[in-house]
Amino acid sequence: MVDVTRQQAANRCLAALDTAFMSALCEPARCEILRRLILNGRSDIGAIASGMPQDRSVVSRHLQVLERAGVVSGAKVGRATYYEIEGPAVLAKLEALADAFRTLIPSCCPGSAMAAAAPHDTQTRS
Repeated sequence: MVDVTRQQAANRCLAALDTAFMSALCEPARCEILRRLILNGRSDIGAIASGMPQDRSVVSRHLQVLERAGVVSGAKVGRATYYEIEGPAVLAKLEALADAFRTLIPSCCPGSAMAAAAPHDTQTRS
């Protein structure tokens, strides 16, 4: 493993957090759409929007955001568009985020179990 400075690790984490992918997941309505797709699988806009408080047009805009972020994909079948989660792409993005945090943890945020075992350092880490 290549030694990474705290700043490099922090920059990598911040870059991973500041993405269309993370922004797409930070909206409750889009999380509800994902929940519905997880539970029901491939679905059209009518099935996804059914029972949601938002109008279909709003749900459609949320799906467009999720699609641009690579979270879902849509395929036209006749006049309907069916959406499904892009499982491998989502997993790759989550793994990249986990890897970025994994490099940052030792220098930034080891957690309470590790912090309790280590002597308290009052100086700023570099």
